[in-house]
Amino acid sequence: MSFGRLDRSAGSPPMSDINMTPLIDVMLVLVVIFILTAPLLVSSIKLDLPQTDAAKAGDAPQSVTVVVDAAGQTYLKDQPVAMDELARQLNLFAQRNAQTEVQLRADKTVPYGRIVEVMGAAQRAGLSRIGFVADTSAPNPDRTGSDAAGAKP
Repeated sequence: MSFGRLDRSAGSPPMSDINMTPLIDVMLVLVVIFILTAPLLVSSIKLDLPQTDAAKAGDAPQSVTVVVDAAGQTYLKDQPVAMDELARQLNLFAQRNAQTEVQLRADKTVPYGRIVEVMGAAQRAGLSRIGFVADTSAPNPDRTGSDAAGAKP
């Protein structure tokens, strides 16, 4: 009986390559953080939509103009209409062409709730393309350069 050492295989040589897995994990975490925070940064920008020199009304293949004046009266094709009549007319437009664009022109003093009512009537009718028309003739003198596009200084 001999009490000598058992033969062991030689240990693996030291690793001289960089392990990329932790680096990739950190980069993926940073990408996820960026994806989650980017929408929050955009939503905090305050815009003055009624007055801009960059907004132009788009030429949609078929469109209908809905106007809400400062008193809250709704007009469809320059004719005053009640909300139930507006909903009925928008249903007719949706039946003819579901891709009809509703171009919404509203006075800047109109309460947001009134605008949402008009948008809701259009969406219930099946018209999902809603465009907001801004006044292009009177740019805001307080905003210049990149601020005119709505960016914060």
